[in-house]
Amino acid sequence: MDRQSTIGGFLMALKGTKFKHYSTELKLKAVKLYEDGCGSYDSISEELGLRSSTQLKDWVKKYRNGELFDDQRGKSNSFHPFTGHPKTNFDSIEEERDYLKAQVEYLKKRYPNILGEG
Repeated sequence: MDRQSTIGGFLMALKGTKFKHYSTELKLKAVKLYEDGCGSYDSISEELGLRSSTQLKDWVKKYRNGELFDDQRGKSNSFHPFTGHPKTNFDSIEEERDYLKAQVEYLKKRYPNILGEG
């Protein structure tokens, strides 16, 4: 059974699709093989049993940029005032003020027309 669907011209994975995860060691081995000229993206991907040569291209790009191979899906480094449980205890009135200001700014950006602005 095909686990993909086309929505708005984009190929999307269906809910419940299992994704293949590769170890950091395998990713590094694949990148080293490519960097050492031991084959093309396609040939190395096929040799190592990767689902797509695009994965290897992404790993090579990350390696060249000095980035980690970690999976960053669903992770964010930016502050988001509404993630997790709402904060109700503050160490100071200033901390509470800053927290509430951040919420207001987030809502202004998320819904710019709510106050007739933008």
